[in-house]
Parts: sequence; structure tokens; C-alpha cells
Amino acid sequence: MPAEQGGAESSTRSGVPLPLQLPAPDTQVSYDAEYARMEAWLDENPEFTQDYFIRKATRQVVDAWLVNHATPGAEISSPTYNSGACSSRGGSGATTPVRKISAHEFERGGLLKPIVNTIDGTPTFLSVGCQNDGAASGSTALQANVSGGGGGWGRPQRLSRNELKLLDEKELIFELVKDICNELDVRSLCHKILQNVSILLNADRGSLFLVQGRTNACQNGPKKCLVSKLFDVCPRSTLEEMEQQEEVRVAWGTGIAGHVAESGEPVNIPDAYQDERFNREIDLQTGYRTRALLCMPIKDATGDVVGVAQVINKLNGDSFTENDEKVFIRYLQFCGIGLRNAQLYEKSQLEIKRNQVLLDLARMIFEEQSTIEYLLLRILTHMQSLIQCQRVQILLVHEASKGTFSRVFDFEPNDLSDDDSQTRTSPYESRFPINVGITGFVAMTGETVNIPNAYEDHRFDPSADEGINFKHKSILCMAIKNSLGQIIGVIQLVNKFNDLIFTKNDENFVEAFAIFCGMGIHNTHMYEKAVVAMAKQSVTLEVLSYHVAASIDDAVRLRRLKVPSAAFFKLHDFRFDDIHMEDNDTLLASLRMFYDLSLVDRFNIDTEVLCRWLLSVKKNYRHVIYHNWRHAFNVTQMMFAILTTTQWWKIFGDIECLALVIACLCHDLDHRGTNNSFQIKASSPLAQLYSTSTMEHHHFDHCLLILNSPGNQILSNLSSDDYSKVIRVLEDAILSTDLAVYFRKRGPFLNAVKPNSMNTWLADDTRSLLRAMSMTVCDLSAITKPWEIEKRVADLVSSEFFEQGDMERQELNLTPIDIMDREKEDQLPMMQVGFIDTICLPIYEAFAVLSPKLEPLVEGVRNNKEQWLKLAQSCNRKANNVRHNSISSMTTYNNNHINNRPPTRRSMSNVSSSLINRDSCLRTPKIVGKMNCCISAAAPVPAANCTEKLNGTANTKMLVESSQHCNHQVTDQWTD
Repeated sequence: MPAEQGGAESSTRSGVPLPLQLPAPDTQVSYDAEYARMEAWLDENPEFTQDYFIRKATRQVVDAWLVNHATPGAEISSPTYNSGACSSRGGSGATTPVRKISAHEFERGGLLKPIVNTIDGTPTFLSVGCQNDGAASGSTALQANVSGGGGGWGRPQRLSRNELKLLDEKELIFELVKDICNELDVRSLCHKILQNVSILLNADRGSLFLVQGRTNACQNGPKKCLVSKLFDVCPRSTLEEMEQQEEVRVAWGTGIAGHVAESGEPVNIPDAYQDERFNREIDLQTGYRTRALLCMPIKDATGDVVGVAQVINKLNGDSFTENDEKVFIRYLQFCGIGLRNAQLYEKSQLEIKRNQVLLDLARMIFEEQSTIEYLLLRILTHMQSLIQCQRVQILLVHEASKGTFSRVFDFEPNDLSDDDSQTRTSPYESRFPINVGITGFVAMTGETVNIPNAYEDHRFDPSADEGINFKHKSILCMAIKNSLGQIIGVIQLVNKFNDLIFTKNDENFVEAFAIFCGMGIHNTHMYEKAVVAMAKQSVTLEVLSYHVAASIDDAVRLRRLKVPSAAFFKLHDFRFDDIHMEDNDTLLASLRMFYDLSLVDRFNIDTEVLCRWLLSVKKNYRHVIYHNWRHAFNVTQMMFAILTTTQWWKIFGDIECLALVIACLCHDLDHRGTNNSFQIKASSPLAQLYSTSTMEHHHFDHCLLILNSPGNQILSNLSSDDYSKVIRVLEDAILSTDLAVYFRKRGPFLNAVKPNSMNTWLADDTRSLLRAMSMTVCDLSAITKPWEIEKRVADLVSSEFFEQGDMERQELNLTPIDIMDREKEDQLPMMQVGFIDTICLPIYEAFAVLSPKLEPLVEGVRNNKEQWLKLAQSCNRKANNVRHNSISSMTTYNNNHINNRPPTRRSMSNVSSSLINRDSCLRTPKIVGKMNCCISAAAPVPAANCTEKLNGTANTKMLVESSQHCNHQVTDQWTD
């Protein structure tokens, strides 16, 4: 082991670790003899030199010193931050990242400085250039010193050795403690401790060992030992000189230092050669003669040994005394606390650096996930750089078979020297044999495999090395999992550099990195699937747009037909009925509405395109009971009648009128006969696609699909601004047909309604409310029609509702709401009355206030309400009659039992008949009477449970009796 020689010291050795030469270390500067003598004197008086520098040096001198003494880093470009990486594909990602730290450095506890580099405000372990790197590091060091954490720059300078000798023992210890109390760098602290101990004990030199490794057998990691890079330090040694020495390791319990660390007791040896624990080989190598030796444990505040300090040979040739031991112990008490603080600080800085490394790796993975090949290239490159091994492989697990691999990617350091390394976007595949024994085991079990010697593990297949100039030695293999914990791949690292083995620290790094890799690979797979799905969707939309569009021949035939007048179709009449119209008539009437509103001329709409668009819209309505093309046509007619009768087209303008007519024709496109609630209950794809106004959003999107289909682009001649406005109004209008939106907007609308105040609706926000309410008025317009039309439409609506209720009951196993429950059909009249009162009347009355010409709509609603009330009363009268007949029949049957006479077939028939012939309006179960049940022995009837009531179905009715006397509540509700 190297040790300092005794005798005269080199003129370059200084007692203070502060290089003062401003020129770079490799710069040769010639001075005359006088300057040479001055420089020699400064070298011999470092205390004066430092004091002069502190007092006289300018900021420019300090900056020049920092620049000239900056340590250049390795100049290897980063795949993430190289000069060509400004764009997402500025480089291939194949170049090795600059390693300001490798995984191996975290094991040595040798952190010198915290990370200081930032790129775009983000801390990173990657370098951006040696000049900036050095300047940043130097600046950080300077700031640390100024703040009191460095070598005395922020506090009074250290006293010289001669000045310290003049102090008494207490003052000397106090001065030396002050010198180390603010030092947080472990190596610098150890160096100061040794120098101060040598001064304190008048010793020639000393060494300091720190405890490393696990403290007990239950912990993972290397065994406990003593480690030192500061061996044989003399008072004039510099930290830079000590850094050049190789690390010294002493096994726990061996040698003098090992014994002191294990026992925790000091050792004072007058003659080292007389102690068998002393290792004489060091003296033989260095030529230095060790005589007296004092070795002491350094303990922290809890009493644990954190290090061992030893001093050698007093300068006067004497042995170390008991007083020296006491002084040594007192000083080392402070040193133990300082060492523990410095180690905790070092660990915190190390953890910060570890987190920054992982965050930077995660940033590298997630910043671009376009293809799996490019992502894996970046992962392989950075993994090899971090762990420093000869080969890295990533094997993707086959989805169908867990133990096999679909693709294998590999990387070696010399891959970066290839000519195409800068343009490469994917790693090499399947270049090397796969060690299926180990990788397959990891893929199946998910366990981590760390093998120091591959050939000593039975899972390794030696044939993998046959025929190639490569031999497996150490192997680290670990599973890559996605966010669900499923194994999607395996990462394998082979042969760590310098014949080292993979340590627990390497496992921790790879495990943490593998988590990010798993998420990155999973996300990239999802992205690739999404790209494929989008491509399929584009193809599907292209096919659908072809099939949803009507044929050109049909459009030509429609264009050639004569379009009758609006008066012929009675399009201005609020009592309009389409019952006698053919489908062609509805199309011609739709054309007439476009013509009479001047939309064709105003927006230069091609007539043939308009005909084809109308045919396509009609074609895309499903054949459901109510929400079909005829409903859309009737809604459009009502909008046309309102616009022309009230002259509101002047308020809305041509663009909004065009959007409203298109919205009315398309507001229920592709309706499935079920409402939004059903889509949500059934978790349909539409409900997953649209969270609110599910069907309305679908209607709007389908409307856009047709409008953008070739041959159906009726808006193609609009300017971009007009087109945007039409689409915006169109979307708002279609979404307004959702009653949930209606309730949200009705309050503000009703507050704005005032007689003779049409100027209020000229503003954009109020006009938007008027458009939304107009869509609702037209959508519900059947309630304003004559009773015959209203009753017919109501039957269609209820039939469609009942079908949805049946599906909810049968497919979803849910009880439908009353309005969709076929078993509560008798309540329909009163439910219709409630619908009119809560939804219809308020909005139609408000419209009548805005325009007296809309009063017929309100009158129609009120007339229909009276009709529904009459129907409800009629149902109630019939219900009362049926109940009365049922009770009479039951009473007759009961009297027969009292007289011990079984009922005749006719009496039973009368009971059943009265129940079967009840009016269809009666479905609500109500208690209508009681009966006494008994049975005679002469006419036995099969016994039944006493709790059973009238039992039967629509086809068969029978009276159930019990075998004993009891009272039954008789209801008009059949139960199974």
C-alpha cells in the first residue's frame, strides 16, 4: 500500500488543499528567477497565500480559476440531449448518454458533489458540455464554501500549525472541532480529522477507516469491513494527493484496525513489530518504519462504531501516552458526530442523485413512444450505459405462450461505432443465441436471477457460447411487467465490466428502471394498437360513407319530380298531418321548405346534391316505431311553420335558419328506439363514447358524417366562417333536443320572456336560448295537434317506450320506470297529463307570449290535456265498476261456503268472467274486499297456502282456497 515517505516534502505539497495557479495545469509559464523565488516562498507559506487570495482576489480571478480547474467530463453525446435532439427524432437515440454517475458508483459511497446540471430547468445526470459542466460544478462548490460547508472560505481561515502549537490543550481541541463542525463532505472531513489528529498528538501521520457493509447477517449486501482512501496522511498532505491512492479494505476483525472496530476498544502499541496483528508488508512496500501506533474507534452519538482512526510515530520518537489517549478520545467524540452527519448528508445526496437518474431515465422513455423498436433502442442504450456491461437484451414475451418470446432485441457498446449509429431507429434483433433456460425461467416465474458465474448454474445452456467469440460470465435477468403486473418481457444483462459481478444495487436500479420500461412498452403497444384502430376506423368510415349515401340515380329521379307548393302540402298549418303522404311526398315537401326559406339560392346549394342529401338522411333513419324519418319530417315542418308564421327568420338570419332546418331533419339520425338512460344502463359503446347527451351527440356526429360524404356536401359552397357558424349552431340545436339540456336552459329563457320584446333576442346569448327552445317546441309538437293526431302519436311513443321497458326487464334484469312499464299501461293518461303540465305547457305559453300567432299551439296543448283527463276519468269509472262486480261475485262465493254448499261451475265462471273483463286501464293493485275461506269434506279442493291470493294469468283464472278457515285480502292484481 502506498504511504508517504518521511523527510523533506516536495515544494508543491501544501498544508491547505487550495490550488492557486490560474493557468491550466498543463500550461507551461516561464518566469524570471525573482518570480520563481517568490513562487517558492508562497508554496512554503500557504497560510499567507490563502489569506492574500481571500483579501485580494477579484471575481474575475475566481472565475478564471474555476474555468481552468474545471474537470472535463467524458464527451459522449446523449440520445436525449444531444445537439441534434431538439426534435423528437433529432437523433437516432443510439448514442450512449453521458454518465455523470453509473450504478457502480452508488455502491462505493463515494459521492463527491450533488447534481447541479439542469436542462430546460430540469435537473439531470446528463452533461451538456464540459465547459458548462465544470463551471456549474465549480460555482456550486464555491457557493457551498461561502455558505460554510467547504474548506473555510465562509469563516476565518484555519490557524497555521505554528499558531496551533501555541494554544493549550482545551483551546487546541476547540479550534480543531471548529475546523470540522461545518464540513459535510466525507473525504474532506476525514482528511481534516487526520491532519488535526496529527497536530493534536504531534504524530507523523495517520489513517482513517470507515465502516461499510451490512451490520448483520439478515441484511443484503457486502459483508462488513473497513474501507479507507486516506491512508498514511501527514499534516502536509493534500486531499488531491490522497485521492490518487487506491482504496484500502480491511476485513472485519482482522489486523489492528479490524480488531479495534470489532471490539470498540482502543489499542496503544509502543512497538508495532512486537504485535502479531501488525502487517509488516506495508512497511516493506513503502520503506517507512512504523514504531509507535495508537488506534481508536470513532463512535457516533448512539455508541456505534462508524470508523477507526490510527496515528503512527510521534515526531519526538516517544510512544503515545495515556494523556494522548485521553486527548484522542475527546477529539474523536466530536469527529464521530461529524462523520455521522457527513454520512447522512452523503446518503441524502446519493438518494437525490439516484432519483434524478431514474427520473431522467423515465423522461427518456416517455418522451417518445411512437414505435416499440425506437423505444427499446433508447432503453437498451441507457441501460448499458447505466449498468456498464458487455451485452443487454430485451425479450418480449409472446402473448399466447408465456414461456416463449415473440421478439428479441440486443445491444452492445460497439454498436455505437457503426456508421449508421446516428440514423438508427431500431436495435439489432436476434443476433445472439437465446439462453432459454434462464430467460424462460424469469418469464414464467417473474423472479430475478443474479448469477456470478453462468457456468455454475444448471439453468444456463453452455451451447449459447458455442461458435461465437463470447463467453457468459455474470448474468442479471429480470422480468418487465406492465401496470397490471403482467409479465410482458425480460431484460438480461451479461458480463459486467472489469469482471465485476452484478450487485444488489444493480438489481435495485434495474428493477426500478424495468418498471418504467414496462409502462413504456405497454403504452407503446397501446399506441400502436390505437394507430391500427384509427386506420381501421378510417377505412370503416370510408365504407360507411359510401353505403349510407343514397345513389345518384335516386337523387336524379327526385330532382326531376315537380315540387308542389307549400300551400299544397299545408306546410304553414300548425295542424299539419302527414298520415296520407307518401315518402316521396315528404322529400318533396322538404325541398319546398328549403326553396321557400331561400336557402338554396342564398347558399348556392346544388339541387341534385340537396336531393341526394335528403335521400341519405332518410336512409339513415332506422325503422323504429316512433323516432324515424316521419318524426324528423314533422319536426321540420313545425319549425318551418313557426319561422314563416312569426317571421322569426328575420331574427335568426339565413345561416341560423339553414342550421335549424338541417338540425330538425337530422336531430334523431340513427335512433335505436332507446333513450340515453338505456344506453348508460346497458354500457353500450355509445355511452362509453359520449358521457352526456349520449344519443344527441351520436345524432350530431352522424349528421356530420353525411354532410361530409361525397355527393352530399350541401355546405360546400359556404365560406369557412359561415361553415363554422352553421356547424356550431347545428350542434347546439341537436344537443338541445335532450330534455336534460332543455331543463337547464328553460329557467333563463322563461326569465327573458316578456310581451312585445323581440329586440331582446337579437343578442347572441338570448338568441341561442330561443333556438334551443324552438327545437324543443318542434320536437314535442305532436302534443299541439288535434286529438286524433295526438292520440295516434302517443300510441306510437308508448309502444316504443314499452319495447324499451321489455328489454330492460329481460336483458338487463331491471324494473323499468312507470312510463315504460307495460304493466302500468292504465296509468298512461295521468302520466300524459303530468308530462303536459311539467314540460309542455310552460314552454308553449312562453312562446305564445313572444308571438300571439303561436296561440294555436297553446290551445292545442290545453285541448289535449282535457282529452287525457277525460280518458283518465273514464278508466277510473270502469275500474270502480270492475271492483264492484268482483266484490259481489266474491260475496256470493263466500255465502255458498257458509251454507256448506260448494260453488257451482257457473258461480266460479262468473267470478273469473268479472275479473277477465276488467278494463285495460286497471292494473294498479288495490285491496277491494275480504273473503272467508273454508272447504267441505264433500267437495275437496287441493290445499293451498293461506297467504296466496287470486292467482292466474291472462288466459287462465282460478280461485285459490285454503284448507282451513281464514280471511284473504282480495286484490285486483294477479300474482304468480
